[in-house]
Amino acid sequence: MSKRTIVMTVLLVAAGAFFAPAYAQEVANKTEVAKWSIITAGFALAFAAGLGALGQGRAIGSAVEAIARNPGAVGDIRGALLLGLVLIESLSIYVLLISLILFFLPRF
Repeated sequence: MSKRTIVMTVLLVAAGAFFAPAYAQEVANKTEVAKWSIITAGFALAFAAGLGALGQGRAIGSAVEAIARNPGAVGDIRGALLLGLVLIESLSIYVLLISLILFFLPRF
């Protein structure tokens, strides 16, 4: 196993141990659940937008570099770039959809 895989596994286990007590608690009231669902949706949207923008920036930078190295392959590079950008953007849209579901679904 690589060092990166081990580090990611340890971080996931630590995160699971950190958030496990949240599942053991009873819900105090509906406003508390609504507050935390809004906070969760906000963080999810922030991470999705930020990391999606980083991914798109790297993809565009790599595509421009590839076009500069091989101008004859502009059509193939452009097609692959657009497909990649669409898939990256769709992940942000999925997070938005899940956040809206968390926000608008009726509470217990």
